[in-house]
Amino acid sequence: MNLNVMYGAIFIFSAIKWGDWKNWKSYYPTFLFLMVGDLVYQFLFYKHSMWEYVPVGSDKSWAKHTHIAFLIMLIKYPATISMFLGNMPKAAWKKLVFILFWTLLYTINEFTDLKLGVIVHKNGWNLGWSAFFNFVMFIVLDVHYKKPLLAWILSAIFATFLWNVFKIPQSILK
Repeated sequence: MNLNVMYGAIFIFSAIKWGDWKNWKSYYPTFLFLMVGDLVYQFLFYKHSMWEYVPVGSDKSWAKHTHIAFLIMLIKYPATISMFLGNMPKAAWKKLVFILFWTLLYTINEFTDLKLGVIVHKNGWNLGWSAFFNFVMFIVLDVHYKKPLLAWILSAIFATFLWNVFKIPQSILK
């Protein structure tokens, strides 16, 4: 079976079952924020990827990294946003547990992908960095839903932090 079709089906089914689609319009800006963040990464790091999707099995006949990244943006991200924001608890400690749950879910998904060989880490990136990134990402997504400008500022600070930690050379830019 096509792995990307299977992943897409899992996220679509999960979003139908647990997503909050009646409020999708209020979540739409946060979905776009997440998608734009990924598009910026794909553009800036084209020649210096921190990770790369690798087609396996029947995906090899049609997919490249770019195809897989777009499928993730168009299926996984809206599904995630509808479930994440649609079920966000109000109490601070419950919110933290919920964010940790989503961090764990995304990190387990990536761990599975690593074991299946459908993603490779590059240039010093590893699963620990992915877990940290996921944790920050879910915090910032929650912030974006309520305070978009603050989320953009936090994202710029975090991106600058990662750029410096990984000593990304300016030469990767055109």
